[in-house]
Amino acid sequence: MSIPSRHRSLTLFAAAIAAQVLLLAVQIRRGQQVRLIRVWAIESVSPLGRGAAWSVDGVRGLWNNYVGLRHMREENDQLRGEVGELRMRNSQLESRAAEADRLAGLLGFRDVHSEVQTLAARVIGASPDPSSHMVFISRGSRDGVKRDMGVITPEGVVGKIFAVYPDTSQVLLLTDKESGVGALLAASRSQGPVRGSGDPLLGLEYISSDVKVEQGEKILTSGQDRIFPKDLPVGTVVQVQPDHRSPFQKISVKPAARLDGLEEVLVLLTRQEFTFRKDADKAPVPVASVTSPKPAAFPTAPTAPKPVASVTPSKPTAPPPPTKPGTPPTNAPASPKPATPVTSPKPAALEAPSKPAEPDTPQAPKTPGTPDNP
Repeated sequence: MSIPSRHRSLTLFAAAIAAQVLLLAVQIRRGQQVRLIRVWAIESVSPLGRGAAWSVDGVRGLWNNYVGLRHMREENDQLRGEVGELRMRNSQLESRAAEADRLAGLLGFRDVHSEVQTLAARVIGASPDPSSHMVFISRGSRDGVKRDMGVITPEGVVGKIFAVYPDTSQVLLLTDKESGVGALLAASRSQGPVRGSGDPLLGLEYISSDVKVEQGEKILTSGQDRIFPKDLPVGTVVQVQPDHRSPFQKISVKPAARLDGLEEVLVLLTRQEFTFRKDADKAPVPVASVTSPKPAAFPTAPTAPKPVASVTPSKPTAPPPPTKPGTPPTNAPASPKPATPVTSPKPAALEAPSKPAEPDTPQAPKTPGTPDNP
């Protein structure tokens, strides 16, 4: 298509101007010695580069956030389930470890107090009545449990057997309103019953106002209730108040045993008195360490003195040498040495003549035999 003549001059003019501008752009240099035409070229192309980079980043983000993570929700749910299972298993292992510690303490207590007949039982239930403080244990009449037997833990007194069934028994705790135990103060030995009030604290009654009772004093069983032996821990005094309307004091006692967290207990099959040791789980270790070296020392002692006894007879002869050789130090060791061997053979020589005396008796009949021949 031919360009009209009237526009040809304008076209040539525009082409000439463009050529001049390009030539100027090539010749002109900016700061850092960069040609102007290069700057224009880069500025014209950079928007396209930025748009391409944005498109690539968008596609990559879409892939990483949606397409590539399409299975992450399933993996996340699976990991959450595994974490829940591990937490449950961890709690089970912790409970088993705590149970093992309690059973170890219970067995250690029984080993230390082996002279007392006790029966281990597990707490299997509690009374549904909130005002009644009773628990059920896994031992009954078939195991030898009887009514009014004492129930304890390695910490102290728990209560007594209230009802007995073939395979289970009902225990009346100290905190029950109908419960009580004969007790005494460890310091003054003043006696009085400890009764439950339905609250976590117990009450020590009939202690005269003249008796000095301090906070933190131990309360022990008195043995007069015909249920528990004497001097078993019942609790600790936490509060003492004078009663202006009576000659007795109001004494609040904290139970020695954890009555709100019972899991295993011991039933006293007899009323035999014994020395109560609270840290029974730690006691067998020192007891074993003390008793084991004693028998080891006894066998070694008799064996050691036997060879020593054979040497000792020569030792008593050693003291005389320093006394005799006071003047002649050189002849002193020679004189005591033969002295000791001479003493030992002399009794042997005395025994020798006694033995040949017996053959002399058989020679006697020969002498009378000679006169018989003539």
